[in-house]
Amino acid sequence: MTTALFTHPACLGHDMGAYHPECPDRLRSVLRALEHPDFVELLRESAPEATVEQIARAHPEGYVNAILAIRPPEGEMVQIDGDTAVGHGTVDAALRAAGGAAAAVDAVMEGWARAAFAAVRPPGHHAEPSRPMGFCFFNNAAVAAYHARARWGLKRVAVVDFDVHHGNGTQAIFQADPGLFYASSHQSPCYPGTGMPNERGVAGNVVNAPLDPGAGSREFRATWSDIILPALDAFAPELLIVSAGFDAHKADPLAQLRLETADFGWITSQLCLLARQHCGRRIVSVLEGGYDLDALAAASAAHVRALMAL
Repeated sequence: MTTALFTHPACLGHDMGAYHPECPDRLRSVLRALEHPDFVELLRESAPEATVEQIARAHPEGYVNAILAIRPPEGEMVQIDGDTAVGHGTVDAALRAAGGAAAAVDAVMEGWARAAFAAVRPPGHHAEPSRPMGFCFFNNAAVAAYHARARWGLKRVAVVDFDVHHGNGTQAIFQADPGLFYASSHQSPCYPGTGMPNERGVAGNVVNAPLDPGAGSREFRATWSDIILPALDAFAPELLIVSAGFDAHKADPLAQLRLETADFGWITSQLCLLARQHCGRRIVSVLEGGYDLDALAAASAAHVRALMAL
């Protein structure tokens, strides 16, 4: 068994305009990096469109249909907030992003892949139950978690998040459900201003570990080793989903953490060890942020190398 890569050309069709950091070239840079000979054994799969039913497990159906109805003509955009907009190709991309995350769950549950990486966009972890924000429309990781429950009957599903920004949307969707676990390391203060340690969820099922601006490898690794990984181990998930944002890299322009490329390989390896212990090696990763194209390519390659070593 090996690692499956889910993506789709439609994810390149979402374009929020010139100079927007969440641009199609982000995904192009990831996919180019994964053309290296190191990744010849990746199973390359097409991300399907998510159904309304799949997305509506994480978001109210009225919200889902409202987003799906926004289809501006080619060359036009509908502005959602100061940094989030819907273009002509956005809905198709968002359906493939959520569908790719759900299909990645099926791949590891069916057993034909040990790990899966959904290289998709738009990202998802800022999407709250009824609110798109922070470049996000549907919460891909949450859609994947609820799909794991609905199709596969899993009782304990965890999402862990090492994006530089707190996944306020995932926390909002998970926090009242003790069978779902969310943990995040993230810069604070930073957008969106959530993710304090005292935000613990209904049953201690939310773990937030903020990092100061300028924190680097030492602080990041200590935070995961001392706080997040022990809490995840205690939760004992049946499936582990990773919100894989690479914008904590020292080269990223949108925040001030100072991670090295090797740190993304390290945390992925640590999560794979935990997946061996609790999940039958089942681990799904979904692309979130990362806005320096070279750093994104290198860090995502380090991440996938570690997944392939599972």
